[in-house]
Amino acid sequence: MTRDQWLDSLRFGPDGLVPVVAQDRRSGDVLMLAWANRAALGLTLSSGQAHYWSRSRQALWRKGESSGNEQQVSEIRIDCDGDTVLYRVDQQGPACHTGQPTCFSTVVRPDGTTAAGADPGGHLLTRLATTIAARAVERPADSYTVQLLDLGTPKVSQKVGEEAVEVIVAANSEDGARVASESADLLYHLLVLLQARGIDFGDVLRVLEAREK
Repeated sequence: MTRDQWLDSLRFGPDGLVPVVAQDRRSGDVLMLAWANRAALGLTLSSGQAHYWSRSRQALWRKGESSGNEQQVSEIRIDCDGDTVLYRVDQQGPACHTGQPTCFSTVVRPDGTTAAGADPGGHLLTRLATTIAARAVERPADSYTVQLLDLGTPKVSQKVGEEAVEVIVAANSEDGARVASESADLLYHLLVLLQARGIDFGDVLRVLEAREK
């Protein structure tokens, strides 16, 4: 399919626009929702930089042109109905103009009340790493994560080793539920170790991404 055929396949609204969701390509975090017309999509495809259409200013705009928080687009996807577009991006800095990592930072509770949170809403491991980082700063009382971090890197490293051994033992002599439980313990303690060493979980994802190719 040629570029023009791809654009022709989209179902633009009466205003000539389609909604575009921007997603972090590594973590899966949903970053923002904006709008694009045919020209914006064409510029995104040709430049690799996320372009949108501003409905308030009635003008094309490139993400980050004033803030510097650019989005390098690695992949463009179309939904099954052809009326919504997904940009999978490498986000530089926060995606939201408020300074939050994502525009979707307000959580609606079951009782209908809302609260602002730092949860990016992406992959579980990303959320867990974010929570561990928050515990390191906020240091709530009776937090097991804080207790581990206070032990220092050598002790946390030892704990990771112990958990790894328990995974091996479970894999060779216990049922699947036990293997899953021990594996969860290992992943959690590994994330605590990364925090203790000051290593961003995103750096680990980048290494894994390189190995995926």
